Amino acid sequence: MRLTDHTDYALRVLMYLGDNGGRLATTGEVAALHGISHHHLTKVVNQLGHAGFVETVRGRSGGIRLARPPGEIMLGDVVRHTEPDFHVVACLDGRDHGCPLAPHCVLKGALCRATSCFLEALDRVSLSSILQTPDAARLQPS
Repeated sequence: MRLTDHTDYALRVLMYLGDNGGRLATTGEVAALHGISHHHLTKVVNQLGHAGFVETVRGRSGGIRLARPPGEIMLGDVVRHTEPDFHVVACLDGRDHGCPLAPHCVLKGALCRATSCFLEALDRVSLSSILQTPDAARLQPS
């Protein structure tokens, strides 16, 4: 299984904000730090805001920050909100693809269980547990 760039960027935004100690940051800061398109990152931040992970503050001194403490943000929730689907193979999308193996296929069940295990593992990981920057050395814009 491979996560989309959108999810990768969402996790990077959350990690950056988690290491900022509540200070308002800008999407431009995060984009520049990671070499990501500002336009694309704005879409990611918008989705994170709608999902309740990020708070956006408008205006001249505005920016973004975590909407909840890092310990309350579970990676499984983030991945579920940012990934379009978890269809590792086409037959998992519920449509008939005309596969001759479908009536007796055991692979489909195994892949569903594997995906479930993947998400359950991420459900046990909070944002705070993956932040490695000590409080005294929080990330600062350059």
